[in-house]
Amino acid sequence: MDHSYNVKFWKTAVYKGKRGTTYTVRWTVDGQEWREALGTRTLADAFRSELVSAARRGEPFSRGTGRPVSFQSRASDVSWYDFAVQFADHQWGRTAGNSRKNTAKALMATTIALLRTPPSRFAAVDVRRALREYAFNTLHREEAPPEIAVILKWVERNTQTMAAWEDPVKVDEILRAVDTLLDGTRAAASSVKRNRRILNVAMEYAVKHRILRENPLPKGRGAAPKMSNSLDRRSLIHPARMARMLAWIRRRPRGGRRLHAYFSTIRYCAPRPEEAVAMYVDDVLLPPEDAEDQWCNLVIHTAQPEVGKNWTDDGALHEERGLKGRAEQDTRVVPGPPPLTRTLRAYIRAEGLKPGDRMFPGEFGGILSGSVTRKAWRAARKAELTEREYATPMGKRIYDIRHTRLTEWLNQGIPPAQVAYWAGNSVAVLLAFYAACIEGQLPDLKRRMEAQMEEEEDLLQPEAD
Repeated sequence: MDHSYNVKFWKTAVYKGKRGTTYTVRWTVDGQEWREALGTRTLADAFRSELVSAARRGEPFSRGTGRPVSFQSRASDVSWYDFAVQFADHQWGRTAGNSRKNTAKALMATTIALLRTPPSRFAAVDVRRALREYAFNTLHREEAPPEIAVILKWVERNTQTMAAWEDPVKVDEILRAVDTLLDGTRAAASSVKRNRRILNVAMEYAVKHRILRENPLPKGRGAAPKMSNSLDRRSLIHPARMARMLAWIRRRPRGGRRLHAYFSTIRYCAPRPEEAVAMYVDDVLLPPEDAEDQWCNLVIHTAQPEVGKNWTDDGALHEERGLKGRAEQDTRVVPGPPPLTRTLRAYIRAEGLKPGDRMFPGEFGGILSGSVTRKAWRAARKAELTEREYATPMGKRIYDIRHTRLTEWLNQGIPPAQVAYWAGNSVAVLLAFYAACIEGQLPDLKRRMEAQMEEEEDLLQPEAD
């Protein structure tokens, strides 16, 4: 039972410090000490009087919050597990596949932290899988096999109530647990920030439905670690090494021509990988073969990220979406230089592609799989980089090909507004993220500054008599 009548009160403690005097009301519930620090004697006496009056009325006190039940919201009556399932269902229809997956992961970690007892009857990996893949998956919850259903029933019985979120100490414990990996190390800053954001939305949902009186995760409390907003320049790929890796991919006996065209498209026009796989032949506007200007244009209008068939409404591996951060029907046109024009023209001719065909289909049709592209890129890095280079972040992700191209455009002096349009970013995000990688313009900037200083010195020279 979460309530107790075993309540004792202590004398109010007074602390006089440099920043002022605080008055701390102290009491115990079943031997557990609780405290409430207040700024004045009047407030402390009034709060203590309310607690004493509740105890005299025979009102039970919560073991989770230390407060009388009349002080509480509906939190003590709602299981965290039931709430988390309800919240997952609420978010399902409002979010895309990757967001659904991330929500399930955050709720899974939080549920593990809110178990009353460790899952001794079940393997920890099975409990985590049951929560992530079934409990917080709206479409597949009812499909849980019998062994998974048994685990979820146990979790439902052994999860604390929402009252845990009304105890600041317990909230800190939950956040520490959610931020910690299975090996005891702290999760990456990006993961911590994402989980905090998801839990904050969940707490706002609880407040809206009057399960909690207030959000226990206000801005600034338990803040996620700061993340760098700029790109690590070590991940950029030197042009010579890029050329060698693309050539190696082109020589692959299986799918080399298609993968070479795919990676070349990212190399020269910087679409996101999920945008490149969504392209059709119609989206490549090639010039006439006898044209002097051999630049082509790519029309980017759709993205098909790989999210996993468990997280899409139709069970497909990929989810079709509009451009990131843009209105549903937005498009952008990106120019491709002559080397890309020649590559794509030869590729389309050799593969016999026609308008309406996917530009980069999978080996057996459909969408080109992310596992195939990642495997090919890893093999190219391994083959063409030195052992020392391979151990660095240089080109570690396919996304780094895009980063490299955007950085080159900025370093070539192309206006940031134009680069932002080609990249599908805002100018502010573009400059903040790539600021540390912009180089090559310093000599010209120095010449401009020197010219300005010389002009100022001439103005300061005394005029001749």
